[in-house]
Amino acid sequence: MKVLKNTVLPIFAATLWISISEFVRNEFIVKSYWVNHYKELGLTFPDERLNGAVWGIWSLLFAIAIFIISKKFSLLQTTFLSWFVGFVLMWFVLGNMGVLPYGLLVYAIPLSLLEAFVASWIVLRLRN
Repeated sequence: MKVLKNTVLPIFAATLWISISEFVRNEFIVKSYWVNHYKELGLTFPDERLNGAVWGIWSLLFAIAIFIISKKFSLLQTTFLSWFVGFVLMWFVLGNMGVLPYGLLVYAIPLSLLEAFVASWIVLRLRN
């Protein structure tokens, strides 16, 4: 029961928050950036249900990473380290592949920092 309360619950709650945050940001705030950028590249933006399921798995993996990082670091350290691992590295790769619409970073950077902060706070709060 202790594992459920101190491990599964914080990871599940953080996963839920991350999934909601990702959905709102990518469906309502920056989706047009993605769709237009992909169209300019002659590509179709991947928007199938399977793609959404993969993002759900990404949310779980990000929450697990935050949980592990939070065992050794403070709230702010966990926030910035997890943000770097979860977002900065992803944007670096997407930029290298030429599929990152840089204009969306104006929105994505502060919103992803907020996402990482709240997820880190959830994990630290529920884990203790």
